[in-house]
Amino acid sequence: MDIANDVMPFVTSAIGAYGVSVLARTSELASDTPVARGARILQRVFGRGDAASQAVIEAVAEAKPDDAPSHKALKLAIVAAFRADPLLAREVAAMLPRVIAERPVPVGGDDGGLFVTEGDPRIDSPQ
Repeated sequence: MDIANDVMPFVTSAIGAYGVSVLARTSELASDTPVARGARILQRVFGRGDAASQAVIEAVAEAKPDDAPSHKALKLAIVAAFRADPLLAREVAAMLPRVIAERPVPVGGDDGGLFVTEGDPRIDSPQ
């Protein structure tokens, strides 16, 4: 999922800044910094966090910044949340900076539908 890839720099920077308390953070979240954006995304995806999401966030917080296994586990948890709630992926995409969110967004489910791109008046059918 491209959106999961797009959110990773934001969510990992938020975890790096706030650690395991990232889901409980409320101050500074109104700012438009990458860290605040990442915290908002994590809170939207995981809410207050169940034990599994807390464990994934803790693994990233305790790992080295470039630790691929913990980042992969976090990405897989985000993808699982998107699959469980298809609307969530669109909501999170809307939280990303416009430059990233202008990628075509599938409309109509996995079995076809349309691809709509902001700023481009064309509507393309999937290939």
